Amino acid sequence: MLSESSAAVVTATLPVVRAHADRITGRFYARMFAAHPELLNLFNRGNQATGRQQAALAASVVAYAGHLTGEAATGWTAVLERIAHKHASLGISAGQYPLVGRHLMAAIGEVLGAAVTPQVAAAWDEVYWLMACELVAREARLYTASGLPHGGVVWRDWRVTGVTPQATDVVSVTLVPVDGGPVPGFVPGQYVSVAVDLDGGRGRQIRQYSLSDRPDADHWRITVKRVRGTGAAPGGLVSGFLHDHVGPGDVLPLSPPFGEVSAVAGQGPLLLVSAGIGLTPAMSALAHLAATAPDRPVVLAHADRDGAAHAHRADLVELHARLPRLRLRLWYEEITGDDAPGLPAEVTRGRIDPELIPLSPDAHVHLCGPLPFMNRVRGGLLRRGVPVERIAYEVFGPGMLPEVA
Repeated sequence: MLSESSAAVVTATLPVVRAHADRITGRFYARMFAAHPELLNLFNRGNQATGRQQAALAASVVAYAGHLTGEAATGWTAVLERIAHKHASLGISAGQYPLVGRHLMAAIGEVLGAAVTPQVAAAWDEVYWLMACELVAREARLYTASGLPHGGVVWRDWRVTGVTPQATDVVSVTLVPVDGGPVPGFVPGQYVSVAVDLDGGRGRQIRQYSLSDRPDADHWRITVKRVRGTGAAPGGLVSGFLHDHVGPGDVLPLSPPFGEVSAVAGQGPLLLVSAGIGLTPAMSALAHLAATAPDRPVVLAHADRDGAAHAHRADLVELHARLPRLRLRLWYEEITGDDAPGLPAEVTRGRIDPELIPLSPDAHVHLCGPLPFMNRVRGGLLRRGVPVERIAYEVFGPGMLPEVA
């Protein structure tokens, strides 16, 4: 909890900080990267270019301050757990938090100027360190559970055994450990970090990809969509590298599995809702259930641009044969005559309609896709009576809890 004196100061200054939060975080990243350019390797440069990373940090810090002062009722256990898993997948150490705090507080002072009195600075420093200490503790537990040093080397070399086209601009990559050791298990819905060394002097970049096959396989599989540049958003450096330069025999450093969300949580009916490449956790869930609980009732509601963009369709045919209680409901923005050959699914043209998703009253739900998509679907399911605690979701990239649409 905030001290009483700091709580009063944060409550009084929160509106001003909120109004300038994007400028503060933009200045923070500029300061930190100028002083420590090596930290650029930890951050998605595309999200930096579009401002998504800055916006996510601003929203997190402001919302956490609101949580501490009682202004907001955000479920912070879930938010902090999500951040901790992402940090652990990058190997973030407790020793990096003072550096971040120093540059963040300096950025607040630079943007707000004389308004940042010693009392204001001390109060917001307390906010930062309360959040930081919670994250450090959570990350320490994750490192211990994974048998890793706290913020030490998380990487293990994996050899690519296959690269398979799955859809337009989508490939799957299968990998086995170079050292010949065991393939770690994971929970469907978890992801791994993949590190690549880019040519042209651009250094190392790290991205997270969901594991898209069953947990007990003798390999890992990730499914990668090439990110095309649009407007201010550049093309994906890592996805492009994996598509253009990685083939069988190549070696990639991977982290252990992380991610707080299970795509197979609960008992009884399961509803998997995905859009685009957000299908990957659902594929892991279906493969896992086919091997362990083939009679569980499952609905997969998936949205995509068209059949050619829909990854793993051939896998769905095979999985449907092994899951007699699997129902497939698809929405394509465009439909051609051969969009669902051999696929036992109901296909509708247009965007997904939450009101038309088949729903059992006692279903557990897993969502994965762009934030606007999840906001809309989550809001629709809540209005249909699904309790909020039965809706899990996975965010690709920076993001907060979905809002009720």
